[in-house]
Amino acid sequence: MTSCLVLEKGFIYEQETHLTVFKTSLFFAGDGFTVYDCKGNLIFRVDSYGPDSRDKDQIVLMDASGTCLLTVRRKVQSFQIILLFPTKFIFVVFLKQRPSLHQRWEGYKGEGKIKKKKPIFSVRRSSIIGRSSGVTVEVYGDEDGDSTSPAAEEYQIDGSFRQRYCTIMNSEKEMVAEIRRKVDSSTKVLLGKDVFSLCLRPGFDAAFAMGMVLVLDQIYGDYDDDDLDDAEASAKVEPMCDQDD
Repeated sequence: MTSCLVLEKGFIYEQETHLTVFKTSLFFAGDGFTVYDCKGNLIFRVDSYGPDSRDKDQIVLMDASGTCLLTVRRKVQSFQIILLFPTKFIFVVFLKQRPSLHQRWEGYKGEGKIKKKKPIFSVRRSSIIGRSSGVTVEVYGDEDGDSTSPAAEEYQIDGSFRQRYCTIMNSEKEMVAEIRRKVDSSTKVLLGKDVFSLCLRPGFDAAFAMGMVLVLDQIYGDYDDDDLDDAEASAKVEPMCDQDD
């Protein structure tokens, strides 16, 4: 099983792979995410994240050495206010921007001036009504990254990210990745919400999957107290990786 979007071939695994994702505290320097494999090797990190970030609407995913792999940015919409003065027939147009109602985020390869780049994928809530947890991911096949053109491939994310339990499905309804609560393999203790597992099917780009995680975290944020109680009650207490964590 493969993804049509490949950010870096080095992050495509031939076997099913379980990564451990740590979300660091928002009250300390260097906050963000760190991602490790089952052997404890650092795979990804996100530092530009949190209250001290210069641009909270833009997040950069880096590899272990600090090389920028992916930038995800919140999409904004422009709208117009037209004022008509009947006596002089003058139209005054004001252009303003606001976040997309679907909370659409777009992914760009590498880092740099986003205005000069085209997005390679977008992530949005499937519905703006109610508390729907469905998320749609569209991968653009054309070089222009035109979000109005048909997507080359589409993925659906179902479940609850707040509860750290959701699946990523391709257009053929095959699961390509999964997010689950992390369980300590030795004590069988369910760990806190800031530590969770990202399970990847063979051939699916781990950097692409982690980009989706960053957007999900922005759309749905942290737990409410009720959400946390529900998550602990429903989570399956079983190790996500056969190797030692």
